[in-house]
Amino acid sequence: MNIVLFEKNETGTRFERNDIRINHVTEILGRKEGDSFDAGIVNGKSGKAILSRIREKSVELQFELDREEPPLPPIDVIVGLSRPQTSRKILQEATAVGARSLTFVSTERGEPSYANSKLWKTGEWRRHVVAGAAQAFSTRIPSVVFGISFEEAITQLDCGGERIALDNYEAKHHLADIPFSQSSIVVAIGSERGWTSSERKALRAEEFELAHIGDRPLRTETAVVAGLALLNHRLRS
Repeated sequence: MNIVLFEKNETGTRFERNDIRINHVTEILGRKEGDSFDAGIVNGKSGKAILSRIREKSVELQFELDREEPPLPPIDVIVGLSRPQTSRKILQEATAVGARSLTFVSTERGEPSYANSKLWKTGEWRRHVVAGAAQAFSTRIPSVVFGISFEEAITQLDCGGERIALDNYEAKHHLADIPFSQSSIVVAIGSERGWTSSERKALRAEEFELAHIGDRPLRTETAVVAGLALLNHRLRS
């Protein structure tokens, strides 16, 4: 982790020495009593935290957080619900690359049982987006939605913004070549087996343009990262 993130209700509290974040600071970074490290509040300010007191079983921190974090890139991702291990990768890596929201949807080729994973049932998913933000040296995490259908996701979108759907079979243009006229983007990416014909028809009906990112079929998590990297570049250029 390139920045150590804490929840809003944790500042000014004592932490156990076996807290994974404290262990990272003292054992991996080698910080001692009186030393500082990069820290921030999830969706809040960033700055420094000081190891003000180290005891045998606990550590006391002093926070000096004075930097406002920039907003997340205006990219909203709709992605087909995949195997839990794949979804974990998407949560972390999409957050690290930069996205404003992640919506995981059921698709015709997706396995319905994936929605019952402990990843979603126990709230484990949040740990992965926080880890992604820490990797990216950011406090901002995307909003995450799950448990809705593909149809709900694409028909309940707010007006405005570019609408792109990644597809290897019927897309005629590369994502890098599609002209953008809007400052925000919704990108839809299918589950591990891709879109069906009826889903492509529904996407087109909701004004999504199909685009590809090359001739090679990619894993869902790889397509998410590659697509986001291209889109972030396009928005900055």
